[in-house]
Amino acid sequence: MSGSPRLRRLYADYQSVTEEFAGHPYVEVKPLYGNPPEAYEVIYRVPGVVLDQATQRPYVAHEHRARIYLHRDYPREKPKCVMETPIFHPNIGSYICIDDYWAAGETLVDIIIHIGQMIQYQNYNPKSPLNPVAAMWATAHSELFPVGKIDLYQPDLDIDLELEPSKDQAVADVEADEEQRAEAPKPSDDLDIELC
Repeated sequence: MSGSPRLRRLYADYQSVTEEFAGHPYVEVKPLYGNPPEAYEVIYRVPGVVLDQATQRPYVAHEHRARIYLHRDYPREKPKCVMETPIFHPNIGSYICIDDYWAAGETLVDIIIHIGQMIQYQNYNPKSPLNPVAAMWATAHSELFPVGKIDLYQPDLDIDLELEPSKDQAVADVEADEEQRAEAPKPSDDLDIELC
């Protein structure tokens, strides 16, 4: 494939995201614009903490939306990630802080899963907060975490495929079939069949 390294990376990201999240029970990824896509909406169906604005009390919600923008400097610089739905998390504010996790070698699949882990409080850092109130609350209530234990990586299927049986195996299979046919009862002309 020709094109710039960025364009090749965008195509590779799109292909891997499509493969990893097709039919995923907890994560839905929708390309927003660009060919290959430069932005995605990600819907997470996992437990995460939200702050009730009326009571100022945290509660667990089970659907969250994020957007990921693969700007001009991506992948040299981290993608811009923002939450579209409210969330109460030390490392999520006006954007999602993936600084501790980001490296140019990380795939978009890894980033999407990392954000899902953050939403579930499987991954958080109260010492470097974007939301200091959430950081204080998380520190005081660390026994509550993680609020979700869902592993977002799709399991690898362990399937052994034999593409072509060996010649010896094919001969043995034919001989076994012939032996079974020889041992099978022969049809008789004088069958006693009762018709109903």
